[in-house]
Amino acid sequence: MKYAAVFLFVSLFGYALTAPVQNAAQEAQVLRFDSDVQPEGYRFLVETSDGKLHQEEGQLKDVGTDHEAIVVRGSYSYIGDDGQTYTVNYLADENGFQPEGAHLPRI
Repeated sequence: MKYAAVFLFVSLFGYALTAPVQNAAQEAQVLRFDSDVQPEGYRFLVETSDGKLHQEEGQLKDVGTDHEAIVVRGSYSYIGDDGQTYTVNYLADENGFQPEGAHLPRI
């Protein structure tokens, strides 16, 4: 459970850092917020009036073993200054954070 809380915090913090900066006068309203936290996993969805959407789910794997780890899958999207919607899909597991998006460089 502590891993889920840590990944949730890290994910939301990362989302805040990657989102475009908005004019303070244009405060977004939360249109939808769903959350389900269980002992071995979690999921959430947040949608705001400025076009942002972030959804994520995390599950513990190999529970109770020395190889216990959390696997997080999710996506976030936002409307850029150019009016286009940008979406990032990601996986975070024992191999690190693995983002994918049409606007991101491929290695």
